[in-house]
Amino acid sequence: MPQTPPFSAMFDSSGYNRNLYQSAEDSCGGLYFHDNNLLSGSLEALIQHLVPNVDYYPDRTYIFTFLLSSRLFMHPYELMAKVCHLCVEHQRLSDPNSDKNQIRKIAPKILQLLTEWTETFPYDFRDERMMRNLKDLAHRIASGEETYRKNVQQMIQSLIRKLAALTQYEEVLAKISSTSTDRLTVLKTKPQSIQRDIITVCSDPYTLAQQLTHVELERLNYIGPEEFVQAFVQKDPLDNDKSCYSERKKTRNLEAYVEWFNRLSYFVATEICMPVKKKHRARVIEYFIDVARECFNIGNFNSLMAIICECFLEDTSFIFIGPVKRIHGKFADSSALLMKTVLFNPELFQNIQNTLNIQIGTTGMNMSPVSRLKKTWAKVKTAKFDILEHQMDPSSNFYNYRTALRGAAQRSLTAHSSREKIVIPFFSLLIKDIYFLNEGCANRLPNGHINFEKFLELAKQVGEFMTWKQVECPFERDRKILQYLVTVPVFSEDALYLASYESEGPENHIEKDRWKSLRSSLLGRV
Repeated sequence: MPQTPPFSAMFDSSGYNRNLYQSAEDSCGGLYFHDNNLLSGSLEALIQHLVPNVDYYPDRTYIFTFLLSSRLFMHPYELMAKVCHLCVEHQRLSDPNSDKNQIRKIAPKILQLLTEWTETFPYDFRDERMMRNLKDLAHRIASGEETYRKNVQQMIQSLIRKLAALTQYEEVLAKISSTSTDRLTVLKTKPQSIQRDIITVCSDPYTLAQQLTHVELERLNYIGPEEFVQAFVQKDPLDNDKSCYSERKKTRNLEAYVEWFNRLSYFVATEICMPVKKKHRARVIEYFIDVARECFNIGNFNSLMAIICECFLEDTSFIFIGPVKRIHGKFADSSALLMKTVLFNPELFQNIQNTLNIQIGTTGMNMSPVSRLKKTWAKVKTAKFDILEHQMDPSSNFYNYRTALRGAAQRSLTAHSSREKIVIPFFSLLIKDIYFLNEGCANRLPNGHINFEKFLELAKQVGEFMTWKQVECPFERDRKILQYLVTVPVFSEDALYLASYESEGPENHIEKDRWKSLRSSLLGRV
């Protein structure tokens, strides 16, 4: 059965990698090329360009880019129906009198196209209409040829396994979510003296960094490339189907990954605010600094940022503010890190540019449950943290981080070990980059053509992510640590503030009033 080449080989600087497949000259109208690169085309012409014939197979870059972007203009099941129609009618697969030799030439190419679709966008086939069309076309290809029949069976069985694994993953996430409890509720029923903390569960910060990488890579692996497009999908002005918009917005795995980042941020803050004695809190801070440093060395930038940044939720907005640091850290005076990225509400995206320019005032930083613990921070050795803070400095659009990311990506390309292949990007910044790429160029040109040049750039970014997410974690799994990371209750934002005030008392009237209010509402005390 033909195997698709790796994503790292798919793109080059000019667009298509013509060494992978031999591309035919365009023979159907509606496509515009410049310097042998496809820049735009009508939707119908692009669909026809996707379908192979006896003398032509589309470049894999084109296949990935069009399958990724076409969902902005039509449902995947509609595209599959058109592809099946073109394959059956144009190649006369339904004609019993058709030339068997010609069918033998075209069948492997059609099977290869279906294989690429099922391997790269398997979640499309959760739709019964997709699966029905797939099986129908595959049956036509396989009829009378034992080799094709085996290949078709392998393709469908592989697809079913992927979909079953996704269903199992979603069930696990749902179970974890349904049993989640606020840490304060647990403390009310179980004395703190018998509560476990992260250092008790995992005394070695390097081991914890490795287990965090397990969680990151597992959750990354289930994000479909189409979710990056569907997160920002808006109604196509030439599409009269009003239901199209809501049906396409399937981003559950992407959302689950963002929720993991939020949970990890709250988890770190909870572990720091839990201890009663400040020397114990200082020890936990230093522990997480070591965890963050090892995450950097591994290439796990998402966990790194979650540790040194706290994520406060305002409705559906994600606001990233650095909490695990001194009050006068570099993050405190940077507006670039305040990102209200309303990922799943396109109506609010028009305000994102203004949101990114909001200044972070000192009041907000003073109110941070961790950063306000001045007596605790006075006992912390911060030299290591200063280095991490510099590496993740948000100034100049995260220039230092982007430099480190490029270095990790280059290391991955030339890796001699599985560990060197790991690249886990700061996910929220990746989402922001893709958002601005999407917003910066129109989907359609004034003549109604699809702006394929834009979607090629989008596919490059998503394709690079696809390479990174397919890396298998080389570290040994520790079930006890992993269970603690994903299931231990964490404080809510209010509970974090209360724990912070209980550890180091309020310093002004605003803090005192909030402390009293939180004690009353959360503990039932005055």
